[in-house]
Amino acid sequence: MTTDATSSAPTSGLRESKKQETRRLISDHATRLFIAQGFEQTTIAEIAAAARVAKKTVTNYFPRKEDLALDHQDAFIASLARTVTARRSGESALTALHRAFTAAATAADPVAGFSGPDFARMIADSPTLSTRLRDLHDLREAALADALTEATGATRDDITPRAAAALLGAVHRTLFQRIQELTLAGQDNARISATVTAEADRAFALLEPSLADYAPA
Repeated sequence: MTTDATSSAPTSGLRESKKQETRRLISDHATRLFIAQGFEQTTIAEIAAAARVAKKTVTNYFPRKEDLALDHQDAFIASLARTVTARRSGESALTALHRAFTAAATAADPVAGFSGPDFARMIADSPTLSTRLRDLHDLREAALADALTEATGATRDDITPRAAAALLGAVHRTLFQRIQELTLAGQDNARISATVTAEADRAFALLEPSLADYAPA
């Protein structure tokens, strides 16, 4: 004999799996249309028709049109803060973030900026997406500042974590833009990875005089 709890668990899991499948389907069709037609020129109605869902279904899953294109945005915003939170014993925030970026570049991680030429061109050609991407960089920096405040036990009105986050965020923003630039120039991921890994070494080294020992775990 099954209880309500045990019988509802498979149903709940199936429902969640179906929702994720629908979300992925909508996102995939949206990306295809954005690349083919341009972000600004593609309508929600066209995306809904391609995915064979109602327009309201699209907006339920993606409240803003930009969300359809930048579907890694939650991971992007949280990425630097998570790295600081999970840094190794004795490791400073600077060292942890440098190490994490090197790993991301080696893996050609989309969150680090490895999006492929078609996607990079789509963003570059869209004022709306370019603006939203700048917003996401700002949100990522703010999340990093919160993580540094927590890590150092600073008070909320202490400017130090915000200043440190601004410096570290600027390096990551510059490296992200560099990856996009090299992608649009036609370089493959292996060559881009080698280039930005070396450039990251130089960029993070600029911060060592001020942040080498900041926020150790």
